[in-house]
Amino acid sequence: MSIHNTPEKELAEIDRSSRAITPRDAVAIIATLDTKGDEVRYVSAALAAHGRSIVVFDIGTSGPFAKDHVLGGKASPSELLAEISKDVGKELTSRVHEGEITAVLGIAGGKGSAAFGLIVSDLPYGFPKMLVSSARPALLADLARTNDLLLYSTLVDLFGLNTFTEAVLTNATNAMAMMRFKPSRKMEHLIVAITAFGVTTPAVSSCVSQLKRAGIDSVVFPANGAGGQTMEKLIREGHFDGVVDLTTTELADEFVGGTASAGPYRMTAASQRKIPQLIAPGAIDMVNFGSLSSMPTKFQDRILFAHTPFTTVMRTTPYENLNIGRLTAEKLSKASGQVCVMWPKNGFSDYDRVDGIFSDPIADQAWLKGLKECLRPEINIFELDCHINDPEFAEAASAWMIDQLTKEKPNENV
Repeated sequence: MSIHNTPEKELAEIDRSSRAITPRDAVAIIATLDTKGDEVRYVSAALAAHGRSIVVFDIGTSGPFAKDHVLGGKASPSELLAEISKDVGKELTSRVHEGEITAVLGIAGGKGSAAFGLIVSDLPYGFPKMLVSSARPALLADLARTNDLLLYSTLVDLFGLNTFTEAVLTNATNAMAMMRFKPSRKMEHLIVAITAFGVTTPAVSSCVSQLKRAGIDSVVFPANGAGGQTMEKLIREGHFDGVVDLTTTELADEFVGGTASAGPYRMTAASQRKIPQLIAPGAIDMVNFGSLSSMPTKFQDRILFAHTPFTTVMRTTPYENLNIGRLTAEKLSKASGQVCVMWPKNGFSDYDRVDGIFSDPIADQAWLKGLKECLRPEINIFELDCHINDPEFAEAASAWMIDQLTKEKPNENV
């Protein structure tokens, strides 16, 4: 790792091990110096011209972070890069918490981009982190699923400096020069996480309004896979006092194999944090896929609807809903905090109404049946004679959460 504050003198040859200078308000640059040295020198000089100090983390296999692992006999390049990423991540996170580093910039190809994603994964939400990358778009999309990265795709490969790469690097450094992390203000109100989809928007909007009137703030997450993963991560970090999980459609994608799965750890963080959580089967009537032409062959005969030209939703069957209900119950039964389930008898989404394209009361009942089969008996299930987007559903959901968050806690010292 190298630290640079006087580029004219130091940038001609990057000293990979110096820690003599302790900067404040520095931009960390993460790159493999053996292949991206020219780009790092260019960016370092540009940032210094803006008055920013620089800390360079060399994640190359010949850099300082690799030495101990090479001596320890790590032969696989992928294993070595993973170990380097862990060490750099710890060092970076520590120096961020100490206030030395207030922004981070990555310059990388495919492997370096993957390493950058690992390195910055524990940085706070809102911390400025930009990646200038020539990696394939699919990899960049994966990195953006659960991290608030600023991605700058170069479109050309990073093989030294030329008219194209200099333009990209100049734009990146101009942006980074203005970025500084400021810790989020301490919330003055209780705050609740809520899951949403376009087809459950009326319920979510009503909940946000009613919670606000009770002095409770809301943060809404799209139930599109990445949204659920991000919510679970932030819950684990302790950002929320409760969860109104109205839109659990990601479990349908997890079970059936759609494109909006949030993975196996969805609906687990609130249970681990012991915060109140309300669960509803919002948009469980559908599984998400890409364009209609991209639908898997095995689903071609199912009930499909082109939600947008790029998104096709498929109606879930009674069998699928039965098992999604069981999966929901298995997750909730591990909770030690306050939990309740609200089931809207008249439909789970805007498409699941009487005469709607996804109307199927038998499939909706199957979810409730599966839930009851596996749910701990002491967890309350409220069966409401309404649609999920009817006002009375949001009123009941908001009232339950408000009660959990505002009622007096028993005095444990008595």
